[in-house]
Amino acid sequence: MEFVLKEEHGFSYIDEGEGEVLLLLHGLMGALSNWDGVINEFKSKYRVIIPMLPVYDMPLISTGVKSLSKFVHKFIKFKKLSNITLLGNSLGGHVALVYLTAHPENIKALVLTGSSGLYENAFGGSFPRRESIDFVREKVQFTFYDPAIATDELVNDVFHTVNDRNRVIRLLAMAKSAIRHNMKKELNKMTLPVCLIWGRNDKITPPEVAVEFNELLPDSELHWIDKCGHAPMMEHPEEFNVLLKQFLTKLEAKVNA
Repeated sequence: MEFVLKEEHGFSYIDEGEGEVLLLLHGLMGALSNWDGVINEFKSKYRVIIPMLPVYDMPLISTGVKSLSKFVHKFIKFKKLSNITLLGNSLGGHVALVYLTAHPENIKALVLTGSSGLYENAFGGSFPRRESIDFVREKVQFTFYDPAIATDELVNDVFHTVNDRNRVIRLLAMAKSAIRHNMKKELNKMTLPVCLIWGRNDKITPPEVAVEFNELLPDSELHWIDKCGHAPMMEHPEEFNVLLKQFLTKLEAKVNA
């Protein structure tokens, strides 16, 4: 990761650039570095902020999507942020949706990519055999269309996580919470502009999930990226950024109209 990680008031986060806020939320086993391409592209015009979500640090009893949403709210209040465009990948998208139901006044627009909240196929349908790095590699590769994106570094990070008992217990608790907390009945109340950017080959939140989000969200647009899995901003950063820029430009035009 090439950006400075700030530590303040119990929060770890990246804060780059100036302007309107793009707040980025990573996935269950994601990292801040997943968003490097977005930061590099948009920090010249926007203030790009990514908090480290405390997926593995909460008490087990409160480990869940709602608790992460409350954490995001505390962070937003601490940083005094408003008029936010909120972006979420995978679990981060789910957290964004839960946050939006509670605090719509802070959010200007929403961008979801490979978001859970309706359906997800975590770990490709099975829990990883922790002792087998080859099995973990296979499951990390499942995330992407191009298995080469699953670098040794990424595989080793996941292997370390699933072999840490405290982490893996919270990982399972968080995954169960995400499955239980289905957002279907809430989506029609979300009237703000939403951009859905989806990998056409996503096997974790498959294309039909994106189509359902698009049907249920009143003001949404859906864009596909071909030969792309569950993390478009990692696998095809340039194409992702083009689509994001088009959406942000449209938002600006609406405001200035």
